[in-house]
Amino acid sequence: MTGKFDEKLLVKLVCPMTRQPLRYDAEAQELISEAAGVAYPIRNGVAIMLVEEARPLDRQAPEEQG
Repeated sequence: MTGKFDEKLLVKLVCPMTRQPLRYDAEAQELISEAAGVAYPIRNGVAIMLVEEARPLDRQAPEEQG
């Protein structure tokens, strides 16, 4: 079962580490915290806002590195 993330939630959600706003990445199905440098997964339309579930952001994509 897959669900769609309700983008209206973005006005209420903040990064649990920094308390800063998040950016929705629809393609990757993640909420991005630029301040913390992590991405929180969205599974079945539900944002998993647990620090231990966050993945570090790649500051530069491998194909851009050289």
